[in-house]
Amino acid sequence: MNNTINFYTLIIGTEILNRRRGDAHFDFVTKALLDKGYKLTASFIIEDDPELIVQTIRFIASQPKAILFSFGGIGSTPDDHTRLCAALALRDGKLYTHKEAKKIIERRLGENAYLHPIKMAELPKRADLIENPVNNMPAFNLDGRYFFMPGFPEMSHPMVEKILETLIPEKKEIYRLTLTAHCKENLLIEVMEQMPKEVECSSLPKRYSDGWRVSLSIASEDKALTQEAFDKYITLLERNNIFYTSQDEA
Repeated sequence: MNNTINFYTLIIGTEILNRRRGDAHFDFVTKALLDKGYKLTASFIIEDDPELIVQTIRFIASQPKAILFSFGGIGSTPDDHTRLCAALALRDGKLYTHKEAKKIIERRLGENAYLHPIKMAELPKRADLIENPVNNMPAFNLDGRYFFMPGFPEMSHPMVEKILETLIPEKKEIYRLTLTAHCKENLLIEVMEQMPKEVECSSLPKRYSDGWRVSLSIASEDKALTQEAFDKYITLLERNNIFYTSQDEA
């Protein structure tokens, strides 16, 4: 896997948007990716609306080298739309009985499977199962890129960890340098405009009682390039006699 991979989360649940339940997925995925040297490109929290779910999945799938972690809506209740929405967005719009998923659900629940849970075996064409470490009720993925998991963190988060171990067996090294300068952000813009696309640059301005501060972070996979870009800011600050403190963040 190379550094052009774009990771997305899709967090589905009206109960999150109306604050009946807090979201646990965004923080978890961002940290899990950071531990591997990657970051999210974007995260979406949307309500249980089928049309919106389909449109969001299609948008993510239209992005270059997208990997999607979707949480919620794969159960058997009337508000669980994600299985069909995934089929509409990424396949032929139909659900098919996945034989292995059916066996797992029958084995797990016996006759009770046919009350409603057996619906969870109805999946998009060519779906592959994702093992559920908690109750064995499987999640699924499409094309090894789009991963649809339960909304319950205790189930889905171990799935994400296992998926990332497969996608990213070795951590990508990122070299990061940071500084805090006692100035306004606009002083640094002329150097920001010179940054090559391989360098990630972020600045966070904040006003204190004694004046402005800017926290600046420079990072890339190339240690020498990171240092070269960072030195441009140091040169600018020293030329203007602006006080700063710096710290390595390897």
